[in-house]
Amino acid sequence: MKKKSAREWALHILLQYEQNQAYSNLLLHQSLEQSQLSSSDKRLVTELVYGSIQRMNTLDWVINQLVKKGIDSLQPWVRQVLRLGIYQLRYLDRIPARAAVHETVKMAKQRGHKGVAGLVNGVLRSYLRERERWDLPSDPTTIQEMALAYSQPKSLVKRWVKWFGEETAKEIMQTYLQPPKVTMRVNRLKIDRPAFQRKWEASEEGQLIPSSMVEDGVILERGGNPAYSQLFQHGYCTIQDESSMLVAHLIDPKPGQHVLDACAAPGGKTTHIAELMDNQGKIVACDIHVHKMNLIASNCDRLGIDIVEIKPIDARKLPREWAESFDVILLDAPCSGLGVIRRKPDIKWNKDWAKVDSLVQLQRELLQAVAPLLKPGGVLVYSTCTLEPRENQGQVEQFLQTHPQFVWDVGLMERLPSSVRERALLGEGWVQILPHHFGSDGFFIARLLKQR
Repeated sequence: MKKKSAREWALHILLQYEQNQAYSNLLLHQSLEQSQLSSSDKRLVTELVYGSIQRMNTLDWVINQLVKKGIDSLQPWVRQVLRLGIYQLRYLDRIPARAAVHETVKMAKQRGHKGVAGLVNGVLRSYLRERERWDLPSDPTTIQEMALAYSQPKSLVKRWVKWFGEETAKEIMQTYLQPPKVTMRVNRLKIDRPAFQRKWEASEEGQLIPSSMVEDGVILERGGNPAYSQLFQHGYCTIQDESSMLVAHLIDPKPGQHVLDACAAPGGKTTHIAELMDNQGKIVACDIHVHKMNLIASNCDRLGIDIVEIKPIDARKLPREWAESFDVILLDAPCSGLGVIRRKPDIKWNKDWAKVDSLVQLQRELLQAVAPLLKPGGVLVYSTCTLEPRENQGQVEQFLQTHPQFVWDVGLMERLPSSVRERALLGEGWVQILPHHFGSDGFFIARLLKQR
């Protein structure tokens, strides 16, 4: 059987994404694992898949003007072929236009009849003949212009502008069009960061740059997927975004403490907390998704962590006998995910704003459920990977109004690295990382104290 090319894999993934409403990041990971493609071809597939989804609004705007009956009149696979072709011509300078057209038309011939291949060829060549027609304002001012220039749904553009103002909204949207960084957390139980860097650059692909956000973070440049490296498999590191790493540092757990991670899967923050505790004490890691328990367990095994007790349970139904038994509680709450659009671009196109209301209610219930489990004098950290104020500052402020024994930890500021203090949005006891601050995920982290 003929092996699929990088473009054919990209088309396969995009079709699965559209037809089955599957998550693009999961589809991409599964497909690349079975593809037997070279590292460079895997990077091309990743670029084509994420790029075509990220830029879908702009790509469809072009195609709608070149296809007589519009993009919705086309079969799903023809739509995706055209998106792939226009994406390459518009955004991938390193691929010659002639090669992009040839390979795209070739895919159309393999899948359909001559008429479809002719349509694809005609659309791509018309695009090239009229390049200036597709120019968009370099400084868009209206919601419609911004939606096209930054390829965002208009409903989300309006929210960005309302929440952060036009200038910051543009910076956020521009950042979301750039590929996410590959970042790793060094396992301090086994090695320090300088030694890890030396070890990596002596044996693995790519160059490491120390993170300015967190002391155990590194950024991988010009490398492959770290998950396939020997150092990852032997537990020297974990793949994690820098903003996500900041959560455990702001918890500041101590060896010997009793910690609850209420929504723990897949275990990135759980294992980070354990590393900061020098693998001494006890962490109870809960999650409602039973099938994700193995992810937490395998992460702990790989990293050499044995202080985590895994409980498949809804954090709203934790045992009453756990009352006032934890020194520290982390609630990394389910959220709308607007901070991770670069990693999961389908979020912006599939966002059901009515469901955000139910998420806000769920977060409220989770906060109310874990509050009684914290010892007086203990620390509660609430975090999300979204930028939506109702899920962040608004959520915590409402919690404080109904739980007077909790207060903002005004000492949060002192725990932040100077780079974060200089760039992030800061409140009395919270920090909001926006995507353009460090090129990392958008994250909200609040630190609360339970008064004695």
